[in-house]
Amino acid sequence: MARTILSNARIVLEDEVITGTLVMQGGRIEAVDAGSTTVAGATDCDGDLLIPGLIELHTDNLERHMQPRPKVNWPHAAAILAHDAELASVGITTVFDAMRVGSVVTDAKSKYGKYARALAGELLEARSRDMLKISHFLHLRAETCSETLLEELAEFGGADRVGILSLMDHTPGQRQFRDIEKYRDYMCGKHGLSTDDFDAHVDNLTRLRSELGAAHEAGAVEAARRLGAVLASHDDTTPEHVQVSRGYGVRLAEFPTSVEAARACKEAGIAVMMGAPNLIRGGSHSGNVAAEELARRDLLDIVSSDYVPAALMGAAFLLADLWDDLPRGIATVSRAPAAASGLDDRGSLAPGLLADVVRVRRIEGQPCLRGVWSHGRRVA
Repeated sequence: MARTILSNARIVLEDEVITGTLVMQGGRIEAVDAGSTTVAGATDCDGDLLIPGLIELHTDNLERHMQPRPKVNWPHAAAILAHDAELASVGITTVFDAMRVGSVVTDAKSKYGKYARALAGELLEARSRDMLKISHFLHLRAETCSETLLEELAEFGGADRVGILSLMDHTPGQRQFRDIEKYRDYMCGKHGLSTDDFDAHVDNLTRLRSELGAAHEAGAVEAARRLGAVLASHDDTTPEHVQVSRGYGVRLAEFPTSVEAARACKEAGIAVMMGAPNLIRGGSHSGNVAAEELARRDLLDIVSSDYVPAALMGAAFLLADLWDDLPRGIATVSRAPAAASGLDDRGSLAPGLLADVVRVRRIEGQPCLRGVWSHGRRVA
């Protein structure tokens, strides 16, 4: 792989921004040197920022490409390639693709059909054939309020690149959807359920959680240990929820719904992740705590694009402005998610690390990408 030299750039390091040159060779960062001189044979970045490639821990974007419209199923291979290219185009160089495991097979209107094992196989096959631009890992979203969770988890093994397993409980009336009317709006609006269908759906999920929830939760925790995956919680709402998470060995809290839960996570040494759309929109679409409030209280560590890939970059710069600290803002989408997911070979711009690099310039406050490199290869 040819050497790539980016010079006359403002390079965002862990604790400072320097003007200098970054050299990539063999898929790794070879050197980061200070100095404003343009090196012979280098690309003159004209003062643009160089930041680490963004690391996405939770995105539903692949599912969106699989079903671009309700009841419209897209070929998986095409969906995987489109998803991969979209992430590269917004500066994401490592992604943990979120896939739900745990289905409801006895209710045709539940919208919780099985898909994860087959899709994961296709994704890993595409990776093995060098069809993808960026690094992909799996994030299994273990839905405890389901019928088939344990059977689906048993289909995954050590070769499947499962990096994160999150414990999810979407039983209506608690956690993300404490307000049952907001859940009604979400399900009826997104899935077209009638009032009777919605009521039956809620009753069925409540019954499943009562009958199978405890066994599913225990089985998911054990599966994370078996797979060597980081265990994450989802939508913790109370300090009591966090205490349970801590007992399981949770290292990452996805989208805590209250200040109290986020504070309890920080006290327990659990990294707090919030959604970039929440930050950019100014609040949660479910009526839960605003990401900005947690950021102002120093209770926010990591940002996830969730359902809008381009939001990840924008959120990092919003946080940089809020904190008046560019390295800290960029760390929420690079160094912090790398640490939380156990990846010690990326997330910062330093010699020896993977050459995952993004060149970006802010124009009227908006971050505009000029180039993206994954493992030293230009991908966008």
